[in-house]
Amino acid sequence: MSSATVSKPSLVRRLIRICFTLALITLFAVGIGALMMLLSGAFESKVKVGSAKEPQLATPRTTSLVQGVVKLIRQPRQESAVGTIRAVYEAVVASKLLARVEEVRVKAGQDGKQGDVLVVLENADLKSRIEQVLASERAARSKYDQAELDQGRIDRLRIRGSATQGELDQANTSFKMAKAELERARRMVEEARILEDYATVRAPISGRVIDKKINAGDTVSQGQALVTMYDPSRMQLIATVRESLAMRLKVGQEIAARIDTLGYECNATISEIVPEAQAESRSFQVKVTGPCPPNIYSGMFGRIFIPLEDEDVLVVPEGAIRKVGQLDEVDVIEGDTVSRRSVQLGRTLDEGREVLSGLSEGEKVVLPREVGIKTGKGGQ
Repeated sequence: MSSATVSKPSLVRRLIRICFTLALITLFAVGIGALMMLLSGAFESKVKVGSAKEPQLATPRTTSLVQGVVKLIRQPRQESAVGTIRAVYEAVVASKLLARVEEVRVKAGQDGKQGDVLVVLENADLKSRIEQVLASERAARSKYDQAELDQGRIDRLRIRGSATQGELDQANTSFKMAKAELERARRMVEEARILEDYATVRAPISGRVIDKKINAGDTVSQGQALVTMYDPSRMQLIATVRESLAMRLKVGQEIAARIDTLGYECNATISEIVPEAQAESRSFQVKVTGPCPPNIYSGMFGRIFIPLEDEDVLVVPEGAIRKVGQLDEVDVIEGDTVSRRSVQLGRTLDEGREVLSGLSEGEKVVLPREVGIKTGKGGQ
């Protein structure tokens, strides 16, 4: 009886501690939930979807503002094709002999005229060959002179009856053989001199040296490239044009061209359309020529612009655009109020900036007053 009495207070204390712990846990969970609802905006006033409006700028009188108009203009449309600058006349000078390089008289970037000496090859053996064929020519000349004298003597004896017809025929044959031998010797001398000329490599065109591929002391073989040259006064742009656009072009047509590095633009003439499509890209090579600006080199980057059908473009005056971070905004006049609107812009044109979205034709926008003063426009 006394043990039951003693255990009751202990049980009550345990129940009180459990209830207190549960109350703390409940309060903590409620606090966390309320904090999350507060952060998520659950206690803020709700606005119906679609009822939000663009922020309006309070303006006492919109008629006092400088206004611009969003216009729809007709703009020529074109598409660009990239290409590479190449020379119209380009020459790879090769060796016609197997010989050692004795002297190189040019370097990359050097200008020269047609006939200038570029490379000198060793020609000692060629000079020796010339001496040999000259000696053969002298021997053939002697035989020819002797055969000519014999023919004349036998012919005179035949007239007097002191020589037979057979002797005359033999003399004529010997003369013809000597003449042919002399002609062969002369040809051999010409050939030897031509081979000697091959040892002096000359410029085939007037132009600029792109690169020299050999140095003094090297041994070159027949057909080996020595120097590459091009004519800088006649350059062309070779562009790769896709099949559908190439069909719009024809030889002799004038199109716009640009060299981006120099910022140079001109009207070029199509000189050639290679009549074969590249199987990998389904494109054609189009070559255009035009006036060459200074400091243009083979291998530079360029573009041609292929005209297409005209297009309608929506433009807004450049001065109406405000840059806010990464956004483009304009102030649009709607009745007696001005609202700020985000727009998506495209190209920069002479009439203003192209509008891709956010504005419609005929809408009025606010211009800075300085723009209105410069253009001579007042409020509308």
